[in-house]
Amino acid sequence: MASACSAVLEGDAAAFAAAIRGLINNPQFSDVTFVVGRERQEVFAHRCILTCRCQAFQGMLSRPQSESQLPQAPVVLSHVQPEVFLAVMEFLYTNSVTLNSRIALEVLTSAVEYGLDELRKLCVMFLKGALSTEMVCEVLQAAVTYRQWDLQEHCLAFVEENTQEVVRTQSFHELSAVALVAVLRSDRLAIDELDLIRAVQEWAHVSSAVLELPVAEVAAEPVRELRLPLLAPCELAALESLNQRDLLIPVEFIAEAWKCHALRKGSGAPARLCQRRRGTQPREHHSYLE
Repeated sequence: MASACSAVLEGDAAAFAAAIRGLINNPQFSDVTFVVGRERQEVFAHRCILTCRCQAFQGMLSRPQSESQLPQAPVVLSHVQPEVFLAVMEFLYTNSVTLNSRIALEVLTSAVEYGLDELRKLCVMFLKGALSTEMVCEVLQAAVTYRQWDLQEHCLAFVEENTQEVVRTQSFHELSAVALVAVLRSDRLAIDELDLIRAVQEWAHVSSAVLELPVAEVAAEPVRELRLPLLAPCELAALESLNQRDLLIPVEFIAEAWKCHALRKGSGAPARLCQRRRGTQPREHHSYLE
């Protein structure tokens, strides 16, 4: 007897995708409702699609139902914007997502929260291509928060090329201390050290006001990365005088910088603090720091 043959034959993929896309936020045959955001917008979904696509929704929607039960109460998600949640729904239904610069970071947050690794990768890809001077620090902060190392390195490279412009943005002043330290450790910042110190001073005062903590406390880690030995004696003296107002920089750090000048070599401070950055303007004493 002849053996049976088999094959997988595919129909019109575009028609199938369009049909599935038509189910997004469609109340017809929906068996779960979300109440989303401060606007309390209703979003309709289908339990079988969500639970087979996302383990987080499996846990959220695992309560069994029967015909005798009353309809399940809506699931309230007040912490997410409706537009962001609908983007997540689009991905779950279609394996694609429509992003823009306004929502991409929040969609990334949701992707991490719901364990949607493929959506996370799509968000990272979009954000890399959409970086701008105004948003790079916000993206960097998200990358640091969610440990997206590749995105963090991409943001740092952008900051290195556009440092002067980036440090003037509002989002720079909203960086966490951890994210700012990641920036300050770079040798490739295109900014002079004196200008960078002033930018960090401004950041510290904004953070102090927001966190309601002393300036010196909020800036404790970032100031360790300031390369004070690169300053000329007159600049260091002016900084020391200004520093007496809020003690932003510990006096021992300034003393280390003076020691470099006194000894005419870089042994008065850690070696990394004597390393010129790409944008460091030359001073006469730099020759004996190295």
